[in-house]
Amino acid sequence: MALYTWSGYTEKGKATQGLMDATSLREAKLKLRTQGVFVSSIVEENAAEAPHTRDISLKSLFGRVRLEDLTVMTRQLSTLVGASIPLVESLNALYEQTESPSMKRTVAQVRDAVNEGLSFADALSQHKRVFSDLYVNMVRSGEASGALDVVLLRLAEFLEGQHRLRSKVGTALVYPFVLLCVSTVVLFYLLTAVVPKVVSMFENMGQKLPLPTRILIGVSDFLAVAWWIIAILAAFAVFAFLKWKKTEQGAYRFDRFRMGVPVYGKIYRKISVARFARTLGTLLSSGVPIVESLRIVKTIVQNKVMEASIDESTAEVIEGSSIAAPLKKSGIFPPLIVHMISTGEKSGTLEEMLIKAADAYEEDVETAVAGLTSVLEPLMIVVMGVIVGSIVLAILMPMLEMSTIVR
Repeated sequence: MALYTWSGYTEKGKATQGLMDATSLREAKLKLRTQGVFVSSIVEENAAEAPHTRDISLKSLFGRVRLEDLTVMTRQLSTLVGASIPLVESLNALYEQTESPSMKRTVAQVRDAVNEGLSFADALSQHKRVFSDLYVNMVRSGEASGALDVVLLRLAEFLEGQHRLRSKVGTALVYPFVLLCVSTVVLFYLLTAVVPKVVSMFENMGQKLPLPTRILIGVSDFLAVAWWIIAILAAFAVFAFLKWKKTEQGAYRFDRFRMGVPVYGKIYRKISVARFARTLGTLLSSGVPIVESLRIVKTIVQNKVMEASIDESTAEVIEGSSIAAPLKKSGIFPPLIVHMISTGEKSGTLEEMLIKAADAYEEDVETAVAGLTSVLEPLMIVVMGVIVGSIVLAILMPMLEMSTIVR
């Protein structure tokens, strides 16, 4: 079967569009016609995209599969497979009920690949941007062990945990970010539009202005004339930073710097440790070998400093070492996670200990972020008040001096 993207009009003249699954273009048109759709354009999707081709189209930027859609799909597939429904039929059922066009397209392509003889894991591996190495290897392990439904359920729980943590952290930081943006806009408006009108009358009097007022006028004049230079320099600085951060050395140094920042560094480290523990625990509990699990975790942890430490640990594990010993020697991982891993290795409950450690660190992250935002919000308000108060004082000082002279 092929997948067709179509657009057209209903019998009432309303514009509509979507995806259609059919064996041929003619069948797709007939299906749409029976649904009361007048087709204006219909194009077959290119299901045979090269896996390493870089797509820079608008569809690649705005048509990505969302984490929540992937999570729902994984849980639904686990239920269908657990009910002994064949994989192709399960994927076809998912295709019918999925509302997200991006997810629908991906499911259709995976289903067709499985129908052509590929294993489910190999079909998923053709979509690297949707299914991570973690996802593919866990599915491969589930297929090999005959417990695909159980593995998919664990994957769904893992993805839900990641989405929940990301949502809580993001929600907690929304208000400080909005407050910072609004404060910046208000200050820029005051300095470029309001202040020049107020202080212009002082300049015409020929009176010597106080130092704070002269500084305020200088800053206002500079911003009014050179704001575009500041904007260009800021854009160039951001571009140069992002370019540098993409390099191996730049990413490593930036992650090292972030881990050393007061307050924020501890939160960032805990997030990385929680991701490491939950990913490794999920992989091991799904039957993925320890060395392969460590290699996958390295790509998931998103911290170059920890990646280097995991690389060294993997090499020592291959030589027969335990996991805890090289992690402790690196000095990157907190003593608590090292101790829990060591205990899990000795007791044979490594997977459970890793999941418990991940739960503990995620709770710490939520508490720390909530505490940080509770401090940031009043701090930003105070700073904003001081800045605005300084501007008002710089404007009022000449008025007070004039009133003194008049008396």
